[in-house]
Amino acid sequence: MKKQLLIVDGYNMIGAWPELTALKNQDRLEEAREALLFRLSNFAKYQGLETIVVFDAQFVPGITQSYKKYQLTVVFTKEDETADSYIERIAGELNDRLTQVTVATSDLAEQWTIFSQGALRTSARELYKTLQQTEALITGDTEDTHFKNFRRNSPWNNEQLQKLSQKLDELSQKK
Repeated sequence: MKKQLLIVDGYNMIGAWPELTALKNQDRLEEAREALLFRLSNFAKYQGLETIVVFDAQFVPGITQSYKKYQLTVVFTKEDETADSYIERIAGELNDRLTQVTVATSDLAEQWTIFSQGALRTSARELYKTLQQTEALITGDTEDTHFKNFRRNSPWNNEQLQKLSQKLDELSQKK
């Protein structure tokens, strides 16, 4: 099975996701970037995706760098390089027989370039919806784990608990 790699156009997501747009509009761009990275990190870990998040250097001049944060690779492009051109270049380089690259962007021109290189694309809105669904699954799994541990010391097994619940329902209806 191919390794899955997600490349995210960071500022494209910030401009499309409601919570992040609100932060950006309040001149809290650094907080918007952090919130994006945190949410993508949880999503990537749960889905088992290697993820690269790319930001244009135009909003943070002179910061050209690449580093790991929250188990994500974060890239700030060179000042004269757009996130789009960087993403198009690395998507073409990394998409091969062993790796399936998916690019998250709503930029139509970038999507066509990515398609021509054999990579897949997801829009900012589609990624946002998938991320929300994954966050709901994470919450559900967390609750399940909590209750498994909670019931571990119970003398009742699941079948007995169901019978007791049914009996409780029957008794509640008789009143």
